[in-house]
Amino acid sequence: MASAVHGRTRPAKPKKQERNQKRKRDDVDAEKLEEAVSELDLKATYASFTALPLSAPTTAGLKAANFTKLTDIQSKAIPLALKGHDILGAAKTGSGKTLAFLIPVLENLYRAQCVGADAGLGAMIISPTRELAIQIFEILRTIGRKGHMFAAGLVIGGKSLQEEQDALIRMNIVVCTPGRILQHLSQTAGFNVDNMKMLVLDEADRILDMGFKRDLDAIVDYLPPDRQTLLFSATQTKKVSDLARLSLRDPEYVAVHESAASATPKTLQQNYVITPLPDKLDTLWSFIQSSKKSKIMVFFSSGKQVRFVYESFRHMQPGIPLLHLHGRQKQAARLEITDKFSKAKASCLFATDVVARGLDFPAVDWVVQVDCPEDSDTYIHRVGRTARYERDGRAVLFLDPSEEEGMLERLEQKKVPIEKINVRTKKQQNIKEQMQNMCFQDPQLKYLGQKAFSTYVRSIHVQKDKDIFKLENYDLEGYASSLGLPGAPRIKFLKADADELKKRKNAPGEILSDSEGDAKGKKAVRTKTDRMFERQNQDVLAEHYAKMIRDDKDDVDINKLDGEQEADDDLFDVKRRIPADGSPNSDESDEEADALDAPKTVLIPGAKEALVIDSKRREKLLKSKKKLLKLKDKGTKLVFDEDGNAHQIYELENEDDFRARGEAEDQRKKFLEEEAERVRVADIDDKALAKEKRRAKKEKRKERDREANEENAVDEPNEDREDLMANFLADAQDVSEDDDDQSDDDESVPHKKQKKWFENDKAKERTEEKETEIETFDDLEAAAARLLG
Repeated sequence: MASAVHGRTRPAKPKKQERNQKRKRDDVDAEKLEEAVSELDLKATYASFTALPLSAPTTAGLKAANFTKLTDIQSKAIPLALKGHDILGAAKTGSGKTLAFLIPVLENLYRAQCVGADAGLGAMIISPTRELAIQIFEILRTIGRKGHMFAAGLVIGGKSLQEEQDALIRMNIVVCTPGRILQHLSQTAGFNVDNMKMLVLDEADRILDMGFKRDLDAIVDYLPPDRQTLLFSATQTKKVSDLARLSLRDPEYVAVHESAASATPKTLQQNYVITPLPDKLDTLWSFIQSSKKSKIMVFFSSGKQVRFVYESFRHMQPGIPLLHLHGRQKQAARLEITDKFSKAKASCLFATDVVARGLDFPAVDWVVQVDCPEDSDTYIHRVGRTARYERDGRAVLFLDPSEEEGMLERLEQKKVPIEKINVRTKKQQNIKEQMQNMCFQDPQLKYLGQKAFSTYVRSIHVQKDKDIFKLENYDLEGYASSLGLPGAPRIKFLKADADELKKRKNAPGEILSDSEGDAKGKKAVRTKTDRMFERQNQDVLAEHYAKMIRDDKDDVDINKLDGEQEADDDLFDVKRRIPADGSPNSDESDEEADALDAPKTVLIPGAKEALVIDSKRREKLLKSKKKLLKLKDKGTKLVFDEDGNAHQIYELENEDDFRARGEAEDQRKKFLEEEAERVRVADIDDKALAKEKRRAKKEKRKERDREANEENAVDEPNEDREDLMANFLADAQDVSEDDDDQSDDDESVPHKKQKKWFENDKAKERTEEKETEIETFDDLEAAAARLLG
């Protein structure tokens, strides 16, 4: 029978024919796999992936990715997950927890044939950070690309919501962050989770804490209760309340390293350094200078600190590539930075705890914690970025003297071995002056420093563990000075509890009359016009910047209902001037300042002589930074070498090295001889250059004369002989001048006078006759005859 006629000129390719097959695969022997899984011995120990009843696509994907041996957490968690048990998995950082839940997800959905858009969502994997979600998705794609037909997607935000909505209704496996997936659960109409079979929480303790509590509770309400739930983390939770929130059914607790001697890898060397708060940046800079060929991760407690230290150190050129990463950056920038740091051989990454969990950066040599972590779990996750997969690594923790006792006690409870080391004072560099200079020259950098200071102090204030973080024990003035700031910024903290704040909020208007209302207690109405005139430029020096440095003595604390304010309400209140009596808390009023009893002296940093304060005008002088600069000594200009070390622009040579080269008179003679030789060689070059210039001028003059002769040959053909003779005489004179090297001027060679545009032959003849000299009577008669005739 003849085949049907169609428009193809060639048969379809085999690959295109394969794509047209149904999403439901008929070659899957689900019953055989189910039988093999049911026969698994949970008490047995499995060493390789081939010993487990895995499907052919999963086995091919593991082989292509070079995964052959099972880690401890994988050998115990995967068989339980394949049988459908709920799991609480806890293992050290870098022990392979990601594969421990990805393989069961692929296998359970493969046996259930949860494929295609009609099957709906089969598994949801939730990660606390976008970077970790991207890493999980990449591993899932690597393992599942060898035959699995699931539709998997990444939902983390940073893209158009409409694009994610269109793709989400077709997904079988989704890797997501809590906030974004909750948005889709509540807004995407076609997103069906009724048939979802598996829920996975990576870094479960972080997701279950207060930061994601509301989001997770709302997500669980959308999910079906008869699902399998897997929780994995390096520091697993055991709270009954947390487990009840997730509706776990007889979960199996898998903690392979619970009986280990330490909670961190054996290949990790951990140390701590007692560093006072004002010296932390000096120690960090010195450490980076001594480790330029290493791959370093530096952790801070806030994003503002990360940005300020990055911008400051970048201007100082430490000699190693610097990167910074925090949660305020856009998604594209965060992906670019993580990719750069992963590929770099030597680099320094300043980061917050957004990269402290789960991320796998290859070959990290050092983990430096400048700010003390909030608890021991955060410490374990931070140091887990190095010494992964049995590699070597080192970690250093900077501790303020007030933090040492409490933090060491918490680490000891978690079985974290850590040793104390000291900083070599000879190698430690002081960068306080450089920081001050940069902040003085760049107002935006100074503003970043103020925000970094305030966010750090606020992070200490909100810490729960007050045995470690005691705000009154920190040298905050010294810390502000180390950031390059002229003084500690003004910060307020609310000390009232929730009941007092609620009472303040619901208080009648009469109480607010002094500061917010009119005489009758009614709050003033702000119109649209009022708001328009209150607008300011929204740059880095906007109103919120002025609030940090202003000094209002009449500010009313929100905690005081009676309008009074106690002296200790503010954490610190720094005046933007140098007090006349040298004390930071001077309560003299303006009237008392006018009548100073006796002159006082104030020593200004950088000035040789003390400033005498004998009048109110002299006292106001202290408030002007520009006028104070005139009283200070001029600074010395510095230059930086290739290693980033500062040197004076003019430095005297070492006397010993000078004497080692010989006597001063011999060195002087040698110098004169070398200079004479250099001048002689330069003179030869100058003469050759001058000769070349003269030759070029001569060629140009010949060319100009040749063009003039050609023009004259058209108008005056009878004067060719005269022109040739003039050219011959000119050339002869040029040759003689070139041989003698005595003239450089073009005027030394006679030029043939060219005929002007208004001249004719008769005028030329008359000119020649005038130039003819009359010597005899015959010449006179001949001239008269020419004139008459």
